Amino acid sequence: MQSVRRYATQALRRRLIGRSPPPSAASVHSFTTLTRRTTSGTHCHATFSAPWAATQSRGAKMLGSDVRLGNVILRKGRIYQVIKAQHTQQGRGGATIQVELRDVDTGNKTVERFRTDEAIEKVFVEDKTFTFLYKEGDSIMLMEPETFEQLEVSEELFSKAASYLKEDMAVALHYYDGKPMSASVPTRVTCAVVEAQAHTKGHTVAPQYKRVVLDNGLTIMAPPFVEAGDHIVVNTMDDSYITRA
Repeated sequence: MQSVRRYATQALRRRLIGRSPPPSAASVHSFTTLTRRTTSGTHCHATFSAPWAATQSRGAKMLGSDVRLGNVILRKGRIYQVIKAQHTQQGRGGATIQVELRDVDTGNKTVERFRTDEAIEKVFVEDKTFTFLYKEGDSIMLMEPETFEQLEVSEELFSKAASYLKEDMAVALHYYDGKPMSASVPTRVTCAVVEAQAHTKGHTVAPQYKRVVLDNGLTIMAPPFVEAGDHIVVNTMDDSYITRA
């Protein structure tokens, strides 16, 4: 029995070595429980406790191509929030993404380029849902849907997505270390078209998109059949047309 227990312990240690961050006291307790249950034949994955799982989810990896506005990332030992992101193509050099980052602690800004296939460490953030009430100056008023408590945040948290805010819309605040770092709106939002360019027939087989102005003031590209007065569904991530509403 001692040899079985020793073998199980050594195997678990090999799996855990090198993981970051170091296990907390709760994690050590989980490890002990795991070792005891493994020696009795219980499958090891069933005995991890919640604190251990939460610790492991903090260092999720994503590709440079997946970096989005509002993401919180770990870079060169510092925590940054992505405040601008633009994809570029550099000939034979391949595609890159240029990002403007804000240091969470100091507020300093810096610009960097990521390869689209580069591994970026995304920092775990907590999402909380709120209801949009109204905008006043540079402030956004939100309401917690269960407690009805109101919260005032800066419009900067939403960045360009603030243009899509509508009364009673469900929005998300993304918290890091107890502080709201960014905010987001639903990916699909219905907007009214207030202006549309006249459609001109061309000789190309592919449909020619045209500029249309939405009721929130944004100008996007839409198919030629879209006219003023139509309601369309827009992808708020890249301001692109999806379909007619």
